[in-house]
Amino acid sequence: MKRRSIRKKTPARKASAPPRQDRKVLVLIVSITFALLVGAAGFRTFLTSHHHAAIGGPYALTDGQEHPVSQSDFQGRYTLIYFGYTHCVDVCPLTLETVSSALDELNTKGNSVTPIFISVDPTRDTPQVVKEYVENFSPKIIGLTGTSEQLQPVMEAFHVKMQHHSGMGSKDLIDHSSLLYLMDGENQLVGMIPVDSSAHQIATDLKRLLLTHS
Repeated sequence: MKRRSIRKKTPARKASAPPRQDRKVLVLIVSITFALLVGAAGFRTFLTSHHHAAIGGPYALTDGQEHPVSQSDFQGRYTLIYFGYTHCVDVCPLTLETVSSALDELNTKGNSVTPIFISVDPTRDTPQVVKEYVENFSPKIIGLTGTSEQLQPVMEAFHVKMQHHSGMGSKDLIDHSSLLYLMDGENQLVGMIPVDSSAHQIATDLKRLLLTHS
């Protein structure tokens, strides 16, 4: 009768716990994934309910009358800042039109917010070009532009990213960050609003932000 050899099972090694830094990264990834699964509502809540002190800063640009304009000119007033360019074929004009409608919906409350359009295309967007562009949407909107040297620190302060796509002359397109930044009377960020919001949603977000910040 043959004896059956009995093999001793080697106990499985326990997986070592990931370093603390890796666990932090994992938690961050899970949190972001959850936020994405929650959808647009969760994303809007995140943007409009957190004060991001690292976003925003001083600026020194030029308006449509070629007058120098800085953040100090809006001391004590709320500003709603949007970065774009006049040759934008879709997002920029739609955003400015929607913002204009949202401020009209707010009636007198909308008068406390000054919408500002800052061009990221200094080569084509002269002060006169920007002035004529924003006037197509609302007399309330202030258009600002400047040299590349003037715009660069402003875009860095607001974490605005852009990428040129070369074409034929005026057909050059620019991919750029698209968010609405609500700044208070001290040029501190109150909140950010997604540009794909409806006019009513922007008005609702602005009303809530103004109420919580007052």
